[in-house]
Amino acid sequence: MSLYQKGPKIMTKKPINVLEAHQVAALLSWSQHHCYSYDTYRTRYRNYLIVLLMLDTGIRVGELVQLQIRDLWMNEKPVDSLVVRAEIAKGGHERIIPLSTRLAKAISEASATYWPTHANRPMSFAFSTFLSPMPLTTRTIQRLVSFAGETALRRKLTPHMLRHTFATRLMRQTNIRVVQELLGHRRLSSTQIYTHPNHADLKKAIDGL
Repeated sequence: MSLYQKGPKIMTKKPINVLEAHQVAALLSWSQHHCYSYDTYRTRYRNYLIVLLMLDTGIRVGELVQLQIRDLWMNEKPVDSLVVRAEIAKGGHERIIPLSTRLAKAISEASATYWPTHANRPMSFAFSTFLSPMPLTTRTIQRLVSFAGETALRRKLTPHMLRHTFATRLMRQTNIRVVQELLGHRRLSSTQIYTHPNHADLKKAIDGL
């Protein structure tokens, strides 16, 4: 073999982008206490709930916009678990995600401030404008999350990064099969990206030497 002949190309996986704990806290604090440039008092509760839902359930943006009030609020209280119905779930497979305490509280607040006019219409879309019963578009959610990231964190932020953050936090608490179930992955290989250490994991290991 020639001295200058190239060897086999080594493929490396690009690390996924996730938020660290302090960034999650900063994002939620900003979303809860600050209005967006186009926002009102009532939609602040809506936008905070949208961000928290993606962080605490890992729901896909295409699934989120199809949620109905009944999926979050039933019998005058928050549901115990979010059921991502088969008709809105990617791949058509229903999955059940238990709600965190802070998410249940945010749903209660949304019911009192954002949904009161829809109390007798549980099948209304959970996230819509005040001018139309139609759901917010995925593009609107993307812009909302992007604006929050730029303003609160001074960094690029997408809905899928919030899903990645949810999955990464889960992986540190439980096993890969549980993460696969909660994310709605059909193949385990799709979930395995979260088993790879990210920069924060590597730095923590070095700092511990």
